Amino acid sequence: MFKILFLLFAGIGVGYAFRRVSFLHKVETTISLTVFFMLFVFGLSIGSNDKLMDNLGKYGYQAFILALFGVVGSLLASYLAYRFVFKKGGHNDK
Repeated sequence: MFKILFLLFAGIGVGYAFRRVSFLHKVETTISLTVFFMLFVFGLSIGSNDKLMDNLGKYGYQAFILALFGVVGSLLASYLAYRFVFKKGGHNDK
């Protein structure tokens, strides 16, 4: 766990230090493709797991509820971050 966090923060530091390098701006476009490919491979590994597919009815509802709460929590957190961090001037544009 600490290795992953260390790599994340090291990447943030290197990205911040080299933010003016044009090559890094091109890397941003490949990140989405990499994530999509990783999701596909993850789905492939799930689909090929016989035990998991046999118990999908048992675990499917729990996974759906966890995913739903994860999405709702992420949306709420991003709304709060936008509202309190990125809004300037102290007035709402409603």
